[in-house]
Amino acid sequence: MTIPGEKVYPRTNDTNTIYLKSVITNPNILVGDYTIYNDFVSDPRGFETNNVLYHYPINHDRLVIGKFCSIACGAKFIFTSANHTLQSLSTYPFPLFFEEWGLEQKDIACAWDNKGDIVLGNDVWIGYEATILSGVHIGDGAIIGARAVVTKDVPPYTIVGGVPAKEIRKRFDKATINKLLQTSWWDLPFDTIKQVRPFIQNGDVEELVNRLCSTHT
Repeated sequence: MTIPGEKVYPRTNDTNTIYLKSVITNPNILVGDYTIYNDFVSDPRGFETNNVLYHYPINHDRLVIGKFCSIACGAKFIFTSANHTLQSLSTYPFPLFFEEWGLEQKDIACAWDNKGDIVLGNDVWIGYEATILSGVHIGDGAIIGARAVVTKDVPPYTIVGGVPAKEIRKRFDKATINKLLQTSWWDLPFDTIKQVRPFIQNGDVEELVNRLCSTHT
């Protein structure tokens, strides 16, 4: 078995879809196994440059993406340096132009408000040209609608859409969501996932739980 990270393209003759983990070089971008990115406009291997924006080392913020996520073409992750500070009487980023104004270069980060990491859970689907803003955490199994702008945290297995993104509905009832979160199937060994994949794919949470329980007994 080829482990994601050892190959770029999951499908033969498809250069628009990649295992994202295999092309990441920035230590502040962490991506889980089997997460895919599709781009039919640009080379998907340019994800770090084209999709992760205002992500400067001075802030030490991270983009963390879980396993088995699906990220559609043009999705953007907008980081802290896009946020001009609201603590000032002006939104003009004076510290950014420290030479012009005789300021200390070490204070350059005062030009913006640091809202922290962007974190995606596992099995998250990010729709076409959706935008995720700094500091946002998206729970396992959530779905982000096409061209949504996500400004707040999204609970697990919740569908959101719009500008700004708002909850549309839960994917499943509360009991089913709890069972799925408890299984954490995305963390299981490859062979186990392969065995229970039909139940995941067919929406049979009871059988999924039963098979996993029998596997661990």
